[in-house]
Amino acid sequence: MPIPVLDYPLKTQNSRVSNLAGNHHENEPPFIGSASSGSDYVDQEIDALIERSYQQIFFHAMSCDRDPFLESQLRNGSITVKDFIRGLLLSKRFVEGYFQCSSNYRMVDQVCGRALGRPVHGNEERRSWAIVIGERGYEAFVDEILNSNEYISIFGYDRVPQQRSRVLPGQALGERPIYQSFPRYGEDWRDSLADRAPALQAPSSSLRSSWVNGQPPKALINLWLFIALLGGIEILRLLLVIAGEMLSTSGTL
Repeated sequence: MPIPVLDYPLKTQNSRVSNLAGNHHENEPPFIGSASSGSDYVDQEIDALIERSYQQIFFHAMSCDRDPFLESQLRNGSITVKDFIRGLLLSKRFVEGYFQCSSNYRMVDQVCGRALGRPVHGNEERRSWAIVIGERGYEAFVDEILNSNEYISIFGYDRVPQQRSRVLPGQALGERPIYQSFPRYGEDWRDSLADRAPALQAPSSSLRSSWVNGQPPKALINLWLFIALLGGIEILRLLLVIAGEMLSTSGTL
């Protein structure tokens, strides 16, 4: 029997904050699928909706990262905007570029920020959703988020999720966008890449032990200079041979 989603208290980083910026999505008309499609105006609105979806999930998407099949389904009304967002979160690009590069805790931050438009309510919520990922998998976690009362009540089935930035008193701007707060991968993944690429690292400790003040031994430097000198002499010899052959050939013409 799977563990139910653990309860977590709702928190804010500033007790004086009472309102949220980003409520403009309430004035945004819902997407009505292909029922009104056929006109250039509606097609342009669908294009804009698709672009907003890519921007919300990926921040930006190159042409090779787009999903024509999902876009086609959305255009002809086979799926809702909520289904389109789900497809992007479960796409190969997001799984390989975000899920496989992050811990479960970091993925909670990433998905909550992109799908719910807000940061997590502290470590309690982060731990609660991380258990869902660990026990039932990433796909089940995405479904739980998109089927939650919070997502349905705010964005429904036909609106693109947007960041609900808190308006912080005394600051000209609210909270930072999610793609600035949580880049694609964190320091742990960056460090693991360095560990798996030893050829790009500094010389091994056995070599460094014979260096003085970070410099190689004088004999090694002299050897390198000797090899460089021989290479330069050989290149000069080849140039002189080529020049002599060119002059002798032009004299016989």
